[in-house]
Amino acid sequence: MNDPRQSELISAAPVACEPDAADAPSIAFRVNGREQRVSVDPASRLSEVLREQLRLTGTKVGCDAGDCGACTVLLDGRQVCACLTAAGQVAGRDVVTVEGLAVDGKLSALQRAFLAHGAAQCGACMPGMLMAATELLRANPVPAEQEVLDALGGVLCRCTGYRKIVEAVLAVARGDIDAPQPPAGAAVGSRIAKLDGAEKVTGSELYGADHYPAGALWLRVLRSPHARAQFRIGDLQPLLRRYPGLAGVLTAADVPENSFGIFPQVKDQPVLAAGQVRFHGEAVLALVGSRAEVMSIPESELPIEWSPQPPVTDVDEALRAEQPLHAFAPDNVLIRGRVQKGDVDLALGTAAFIAEGTFTTSYVEHAYIEPEAGYAERVRGEGGQDRIRIFSCTQTPYMDREEIARILQLRPDQVHIVPSAIGGGFGGKLDIAIQPLLAVAAWKLNRPVRGIYTRPESMLSTTKRHPGRMRARLACDTQGRLVAADFLGDFNTGAYASWGNTVANRVPIHASGPYFVPNVRALTRAVYTNGPIAGAFRGFGVPQSTMVHETLLDDLAQTLGIDRLELRWINAIRVGQATATGQVLSASCGLAECLDRLRPAWREAQTLAAGFNAREHAQHGSRKGQRRGVGIAAMWYGIGNTVIANPSTMRVGLRRTGRVVLYNGAMDIGQGSSTILPQICADALGLPVSLFDQVIGDTDLTADAGKTSASRQTFVSGNAARFAGEDLRRKLLALLGASVQAQLEIKGAQLRAHTEGHHWRVELDRLAVNENGDVALGQGSFDPPTTPLNRDGQGVPYATYGFAAQMAEVEVDLELGTVKVLKVNAAHDVGRAINPTQVEGQIHGGIAQGLGMALMEEYHSGRTDNLHDYLIPTVGDVPPIATHLVEDPEPLGPYGAKGVGEPALIPTAPAILNAIRHAAGVRISHLPATPDRVRQAILEGSR
Repeated sequence: MNDPRQSELISAAPVACEPDAADAPSIAFRVNGREQRVSVDPASRLSEVLREQLRLTGTKVGCDAGDCGACTVLLDGRQVCACLTAAGQVAGRDVVTVEGLAVDGKLSALQRAFLAHGAAQCGACMPGMLMAATELLRANPVPAEQEVLDALGGVLCRCTGYRKIVEAVLAVARGDIDAPQPPAGAAVGSRIAKLDGAEKVTGSELYGADHYPAGALWLRVLRSPHARAQFRIGDLQPLLRRYPGLAGVLTAADVPENSFGIFPQVKDQPVLAAGQVRFHGEAVLALVGSRAEVMSIPESELPIEWSPQPPVTDVDEALRAEQPLHAFAPDNVLIRGRVQKGDVDLALGTAAFIAEGTFTTSYVEHAYIEPEAGYAERVRGEGGQDRIRIFSCTQTPYMDREEIARILQLRPDQVHIVPSAIGGGFGGKLDIAIQPLLAVAAWKLNRPVRGIYTRPESMLSTTKRHPGRMRARLACDTQGRLVAADFLGDFNTGAYASWGNTVANRVPIHASGPYFVPNVRALTRAVYTNGPIAGAFRGFGVPQSTMVHETLLDDLAQTLGIDRLELRWINAIRVGQATATGQVLSASCGLAECLDRLRPAWREAQTLAAGFNAREHAQHGSRKGQRRGVGIAAMWYGIGNTVIANPSTMRVGLRRTGRVVLYNGAMDIGQGSSTILPQICADALGLPVSLFDQVIGDTDLTADAGKTSASRQTFVSGNAARFAGEDLRRKLLALLGASVQAQLEIKGAQLRAHTEGHHWRVELDRLAVNENGDVALGQGSFDPPTTPLNRDGQGVPYATYGFAAQMAEVEVDLELGTVKVLKVNAAHDVGRAINPTQVEGQIHGGIAQGLGMALMEEYHSGRTDNLHDYLIPTVGDVPPIATHLVEDPEPLGPYGAKGVGEPALIPTAPAILNAIRHAAGVRISHLPATPDRVRQAILEGSR
């Protein structure tokens, strides 16, 4: 078409490799010691050849640009990115992939060390990390830490914070490569290796792009190049005639119910836009057919006419806009949040000191290493009725099931979600993304359909952290005791609601910080714009608001002349005190102890910084050279969902073989629930965790364990797993006729129990089984006790809270504005560390993400849709981290445990900002604190 209103659509780039390229030349090379010969275009990516032709899917593709390093393999012993290596380059050469590291089924020392030291979390980066480390250790079996950092520098990890990976590589030389195997009753508290870890370090784990039915069609999504526009799709028949390999073109008209959303009352997002787009990258249509044909179609041949409109780009503009983005929100406000306690105005009027300020934050991208991928197929159910089966990465299998059923207008039991392994999520895979597109295509065409988002497509189309604009006042008396907190926050929720409701409701609860404040007013709005959709991202808005109260606390400490840690300790909320919502905390309130744990490091770091700064000042003067600073920040976080329901159900069965099967509906996105929940269940049952197998997330086989979000799985699903274990124990003891005090034991296929002087046994293979093959089945459920909030936000929003304090040491270049984080101390009240290695790994990973939020991460749609323009911390950016685990037991928790996933990130950025201030004397009020912003603040402060 020559219509001047037409613009190029955004879509995936064509792939070079086609497995059925009959006329392609033959290339011979060795892979993992075996001769291979493939017929392929010599310009094809080696990653595509390995994955699509040789089905060696352990080599992951996270970017196809050489940015992430997940596809790292060894070529003649040297690490290369397989996505940047042409197939023709490997002719006659040796390639080693992650599948080649184990010998005769036995893990290498490096793989064992990765498991023992918790180096594998989600696992998407593991093949790249292992191959890079293998090259290093072959050349230098006893490397120094800096050599490890250099060797791993080309591989990105978003989960671990790198420290456990470095620790594992260094451990190989020491022979420290095996994790403990606890006996019955000792799983909780043990540092056992991840139960799903072997698959991650061998490359056998199946992620969304790794598995699909033979003959599956390929789905390519075409996306809007405009942030706001009207459009019209013309006649598609000529396109279908020109491309016989094109099985279909999906538009909004093909979607039975073309809307979805997180909350029942707000289904505002279409699967495919219907004549109007609201953000840059919105899905407009989908091409489905053979991969070669679908990817070869020029966008210029698609009959789409565009009428662009001026987009609403920020909150201020949205609140003034005369034309709302959605008719049901005439003022562009999705929702308002409110917490009001006491008389804030009176307290402010009589306060001795007030600190105030305005703070802003940016869009932040999840940047999980695995882009969205999967397949869907229409299958015949047992009753003869058709069902849709979806294999894809998700944090919420049952929510996916409900949404897909609604979109296709099916019953929920006609939808079967089979989750793949998840290569990182952090909240970004709570929303459905590729799943409805695959489902609609497979249902309509009655053919299996697969799809993989490219890195730019993933970043362009999926949710982000909410940008915030926050204004606050924090007041105290002459002794430094807080008397009032006044907070106003507007959060840019983008084009569609996603989790905007939760952010707007969670922030007011937390806005006054983990302190006792008698008078609180916290008001929020989630506002629609034509920006990227903002959704759930590790903390639901609390990291943004924590920046505010922690900066203002440092203001008050400076005014009062009180030590910054001491001011926080004075005000730390304690048992018997009421939160901003009026909830009186009765237990597990460990912030004061967290601060106490940091005191020695706090004193030492300040002394070292003062000495360093004196030397720098003497050598360079007041405006040049380096300065070091120490910052501290505290946080709290309500464990579990806000506003919406929070239950979890777990089942555990015993098989005739003597194996125990945990039917685990909680998705493990790297945080370790597939290990922690069996540890809890094993101790409740009284059998070793080594006997456990798992079925994870399959909606036909597991009960609904709720979403993997809000740091809830250890607390909520952990209790459900404990109750399920206790239930199965009762049933097995009854089956044996044993007393309740008896110790269970399994020997082969024999179930035994014994007490002093008494023994019972039964042959399992003689017992009847249920439909899943279990001779006995236990079930447990848990829903945390909360109460609804009234119009002033008063009530019990969460059953328990996580607490933490983190301390950052930084070095600032006064002339360049660059900031290097030298060390972080992190003290976290986790209730009980079910698996200390996994808990430490979560803290490390959260700190790495918090560091990125503080110093470098800032998403701009259309400009930073890749991993070289969008910067995340590398192995060289993350400093040594000292973790201090505070175990203030939560009576409601499984063996006292709470959660740590989100608390790990929340205090990091404000601790770094406060350290920058200590070093350079400037207060940063916008995140991230990039070198230009820090330098500008230094210049303005020197005037």
